Amino acid sequence: MPRAFVTKTIACLALAGFSATSVWTAPAMARPLMPAEHRAIPYYGNLPACDDPGVLGWITSRFSEKEGGYWGSSLQIANFDHIGEAAYRLNGPDYIPRRYCSARATLNDGRMHEVTYFIGEGLGVIGFGYGVQWCVEGLDRNWAYAPNCRASRP
Repeated sequence: MPRAFVTKTIACLALAGFSATSVWTAPAMARPLMPAEHRAIPYYGNLPACDDPGVLGWITSRFSEKEGGYWGSSLQIANFDHIGEAAYRLNGPDYIPRRYCSARATLNDGRMHEVTYFIGEGLGVIGFGYGVQWCVEGLDRNWAYAPNCRASRP
């Protein structure tokens, strides 16, 4: 083999080895935190409480629509109790503000089910207002928050 080829090959291998080790030994560069309130289009964290009638009304109405429309069921939420906040802005100050909640719902068949839900700022229609994502334990028939609403909990 020509000497120039061997020299170039050794130089390339040495450079590749140096590059590989420098990637592994370089310190991790974390992105700077920017609170959601300081963005160009800011979030303010003004979310309704877990027991807000508008939030509970939204869950009640959407639950009835889903049960009747998709599953042919006449189940409806009769009332809520044991309403509480599980977490607020759990992911940190630079993410979309969310309030995580849970409640116990009594259905029109007399059975009680745990309901987990979160209220997120800017998650309403076309990004305005707040949005509510919810799951009724034992009735997540399409497994959107499977297993058993676990994916909807903080």
